[in-house]
Amino acid sequence: MLRGMPATPSPGQARAGHLLIIGGAEDKLRQRQILARFVSLAGGSDARVVVISTASSLGDEATELYLSLFRQMGIADVRGLRPLVREDANDPRAVSGLDDATGIFMTGGNQLRLSSVIGGTLLGKALIERHRRGAIVAGTSAGASAIASYMVAFGTSGATPKQRMTQMSAGLGLLTGVLIDQHFEQRNRFGRLLALVAQSPALLGIGIDEDTAALVSPGGILEVLGKGSVTILDPATIQTDAYEVKRHKPIMVSGVMLHSLPSGYRFNLRKRSLMAPLRPVSATDRELASLQAATNHTRRLIRRIAAEGADDRAPERARRRSARASRMEEASE
Repeated sequence: MLRGMPATPSPGQARAGHLLIIGGAEDKLRQRQILARFVSLAGGSDARVVVISTASSLGDEATELYLSLFRQMGIADVRGLRPLVREDANDPRAVSGLDDATGIFMTGGNQLRLSSVIGGTLLGKALIERHRRGAIVAGTSAGASAIASYMVAFGTSGATPKQRMTQMSAGLGLLTGVLIDQHFEQRNRFGRLLALVAQSPALLGIGIDEDTAALVSPGGILEVLGKGSVTILDPATIQTDAYEVKRHKPIMVSGVMLHSLPSGYRFNLRKRSLMAPLRPVSATDRELASLQAATNHTRRLIRRIAAEGADDRAPERARRRSARASRMEEASE
C-alpha cells in the first residue's frame, strides 16, 4: 500500500463508498451527468440522501435547491442538515440523521466554515464512518475542498506560484494523501496549487474545473466526469526553493509531473499512474428534457450559489438589492 491511501478491506469488512469531488457550478438543469452519477451510486430511487449546507451563507435556500433537485431525480427520502456551530454538530440528533444515509452531499460556500463547524465533532466522525460503511459522499465547490485531510482555506489567484499566496488547513479527512482545489481553470488557481505541493510534496495536488468531478472509488481509482478537466500535480520528483523564499516572492518549482485529464479518463491515486480511458457517457432525451422543467426561481438561485463560491459577500449584496427593489415597489403603489 502506498503512503496516504486507505487499506483494502479484509473479508467480511464493510467496503467504503465512493467520493464525488465536484469543482463547483455543476449542471443542475440540462444533462445533470454529475448529479445523476451521485444518485445512481447512492441507490437510485431507494437512496436515502442527506444534504449538508453548513458551508453556504444562503441558509435554507441552498438546502431546498438540492432537496428539490434530488426529488426531481427520483429520490423520495432526502433530508437537509445545517449545523451552524460546533454545539449543533455535537448534538446526537444531528448525528443520528446520518445513521441510514446512503448518500451525503455537501454544498458550496465557505470551506473554512464547513471544516470549522464539523471537523472533529461527533457529526464529522459519523460522516467518516458512514463513508467507511458504504455511503457515497459528495462535495461541490467548498464541499469538495473539505473532503481531503488537508484543504485550501483561502488564497489568491494567478498562474505563478508565490510564497504566502494561499493558506492550508485541516479538512474533514475523507481522502488522504491529496490536496483539492476547485473552480480551478475558471479562477486561475494553478499557481496556488503548485505552491502548495511545493511546500507539501507528500501530497498530490488535484484541481477540478467547474461542472467537472473526480469520482474516487474505494480502490483509489479517480474517474473524470463532466465538461472540463481534472488537473493532477505529482511532486514526487520535485525540486524547489520554497523553503527559503521570503514574503510574497515567486517560488522556483521544477520536476512536477502534470496530468490534465478530461471526461472519461482515469487515474490510479495509489500508483500515481494514468489508466486507460472510459467511453464518454452521452445524455438521454429525458435528461435533456429536464431543462424545460426548471423555474426562473431555480435559475436565479443557481446563479447566486455560483456567485457565493467566488465572493462570500455576494449573497448579502443580493439581499440588499432585493430589499431595495421591494421598497421601491411599495413606494410606487
